[in-house]
Parts: sequence; structure tokens; C-alpha cells
Amino acid sequence: MPKLPPLNALRAFEAAARHEGFIGAAEELHVTRGAVSRHVKLLEEHLGVPLFRRHAQGVSLTEAGRRLMPVLTESFARIAREADRIASDALDLHIICPPATSIRWLLPRLDGFRDRHPEIRVRLTTDFHCDTKFDGLEYDLGFSIENQPTRAPNIAVQGLFDVRMSPACSPAYLASHPLARPEDLAQADLLHETPRHGDWTDWLATFPVAGVDPAQGHDFANLDLATRAAVMGAGVVMADMVLCRDELEAGTLVLPFPEMVSGSPLGGICLLGMADKWELPKVRVFRDWVAEQAAG
Repeated sequence: MPKLPPLNALRAFEAAARHEGFIGAAEELHVTRGAVSRHVKLLEEHLGVPLFRRHAQGVSLTEAGRRLMPVLTESFARIAREADRIASDALDLHIICPPATSIRWLLPRLDGFRDRHPEIRVRLTTDFHCDTKFDGLEYDLGFSIENQPTRAPNIAVQGLFDVRMSPACSPAYLASHPLARPEDLAQADLLHETPRHGDWTDWLATFPVAGVDPAQGHDFANLDLATRAAVMGAGVVMADMVLCRDELEAGTLVLPFPEMVSGSPLGGICLLGMADKWELPKVRVFRDWVAEQAAG
């Protein structure tokens, strides 16, 4: 890179040019008028041309000075603006979280974090990221499943809570579609949280109920939508014991087979982030808070 003139000299000249004199520049920079004059003289010697004409009434810019002033004014303004943005971004915590976990677990609790740490601005993106991998440049933290074989080695992981699943339906659906035995699920309308049908496939791998086809039923975009449909009486959803806790406690969903609860081969829900950001203060306090929420 080309050698730059002394920064203090550039700053003194720009202030003097803007104030059309050394006194105003000295007041702005909190230095003496003589210090401004010396810095300007140093810059003129570095460039080999005068930047001001000195006369009895004060100073005025030369042609070289008029060329240099707007370049410096805009450059210093851009530096100040970007520095302000960087300082502001340092307090932004960018998080990506899948829809069901966002709506059913994180968002109802997030005001508690904001109350405890009002200086940190949480920027939440509700979306999936497992298939495209976690973007550590765009996000500070992400919620994910624990068992992801393609996860990069520079990703740090913090476990939060287990995934525990069991079929659930509304009391009205149970009354009109008796589920006395697990085999009765073969005649039920299965509700799937994704078109991949992994929820029912995984449960049936633990409890191989004869006659139940994990591919039949209705597909939804995520667990939240499938659960809402189950509450409306559309069928039987594979309920997550944590994410569907409100409906189960309120009785809008019931478990026909409460003893048949399985885990997931994908593991539990975890928090992840880039290892080199893992101990940043804003990341650390959110990690501690979310661990406290998961334990509660």
C-alpha cells in the first residue's frame, strides 16, 4: 500500500479547512492553535506543496488544499459512520431457530432475557438451517438437533433438552376415533411435522406397531402447524413432550398411549455457534440464560 501522510496531520488540516482557520480546529480537536499549525506544516512538508495561504486576515486554501479537503471530509465521515455501525452491531445477537422451537419454546421466554440484558439486542430469524449448515458469519448462535454428522469441526455445541415423542390428539378426536390399542393408529389420520414423515418413522422404529403406515396422513411445514391441526381435531400428531407441553397441560391434547414415549435418533435440541465466538460476552450470557431456561 502507498504510504499515507500522518493521520493527526490529516485530521488537523481537515478541521482547519472546514473551520477556515486554526482557532476553530483547535477548539474542535481540543489542542492548541500552535499544535494545529504544526500538524498542517508537517502535512505540507510531506506533500511538498502549501495547503493554506497565510495572510494578515488568517488563512485560505490553496488549489491543493481545495482538492484534498473534500476527500478527507468524506473519508473521516465514512470512518465515523462505519465505526458507529460496528459498535452498534457488537451489541446485536443474531440467532437462527427452527419455527416450532422459536414459536413454542424460545419466543415465550425471550422477554425474560431482554429484561435481564437490555443492552443486548436479539435479532431472531425463524428458519431451518440444518440442511444448508450453520452460517457462522451471519448468525452468532443457532438452535439445532444434536446429531448432525456433517457439522463442521469448528462448531461448538451446547445441549439443551431431550426430544421425547408420543402420539397425541384432541379429546374430541379420541372420542370419535377410539384408540384403545396402538394398532388402532392404523385407522387414524396421522399428522406429520414435515413431508419427510421422520417423526412417525422414528417412533415406529422404537415401537413397531403392526399395520401403521408412517407415510399416510397429512403433511405440514413444521410441528407447530401440525400440533394446531391436532388441537382442531384433524388427527394424531407425534407430539414433542417439551414443545407441546402447553397443550398437554391444558388438556387440549391427550396421549392415548402415555407409556409409549420414544427419543429421537437425531438427539436432543442444542445451541450451537462458531468456536471462536463461543466466549464472546453477548454469546456467553445468552448461553447461560438459555441453559437456565432449559433446566427449568
